[in-house]
Order: sequence, then structure tokens, then C-alpha cells
Amino acid sequence: MKYVYLIRSISNPERRYIGITSNVENRINEHNSGKSFHTSKFKPWKLIAYVAFENHKTAIEFERYLKTGSGIAFANRHLWWA
Repeated sequence: MKYVYLIRSISNPERRYIGITSNVENRINEHNSGKSFHTSKFKPWKLIAYVAFENHKTAIEFERYLKTGSGIAFANRHLWWA
């Protein structure tokens, strides 16, 4: 399984990150321990949502979609509200 996940910085809530992984819990721990260059300065992070995909290609396509204009609007309406 592949997971597309959305996290929000606890210390700086306007900072958001969307990623893809095969192990959500491990990946969040990596973000919170500073192992990810792009997210290390805004830790700690809180998991907001994740979507599971059986197909790796579909997961990649969904992650890319969430980073487009219409995908950002979709995520703002349906995923980031938590």
C-alpha cells in the first residue's frame, strides 16, 4: 500500500506538507525528528489526513493532483479542515 498524507506544523499552523509513503507512522516520526530537510524547521508536525492506495502510480498521481490549483482547492474543502 502507498499512502498520500497531509501534515500541518503545530508550531507554525499555516505550514502544510503533502507527501507519499508506504509507512505513515514512520514517516511522521521522520518529519518530527528533523530527518526531512523540507520540514525540519517547522517541527513538530501533526497528521491531518491520509489516503491509502493499492496502486503506487495512482498514489503518485493523487499526490501531484493535490499540489495543483484544483487539488489545493479540493484539499482545502475536504481534507485540511481537521
